[in-house]
Amino acid sequence: MRIQVNDYIVADSEICHGKPTFKGTRVMVWQVLEMLAAGSSVKEIIETFPGIKPEAVKAALSYAAGLARGRDNVVLPLTSGA
Repeated sequence: MRIQVNDYIVADSEICHGKPTFKGTRVMVWQVLEMLAAGSSVKEIIETFPGIKPEAVKAALSYAAGLARGRDNVVLPLTSGA
């Protein structure tokens, strides 16, 4: 099952155990959020993960804000054998 969270973030049960990732990558949103929390710049994040655009980093912040507000929580159903 695949859920498109926004233009840059998806949650796919077949990719990274369903954790939200940036579309077209296996980079998990939490990785970028942790880098931002540690003080990394958007430029440093893009250098670390070349498949990510500055707009995707902003989308990650917007997603995190939505979670903090109690919205945008993505929960994928468990698949058989999980």
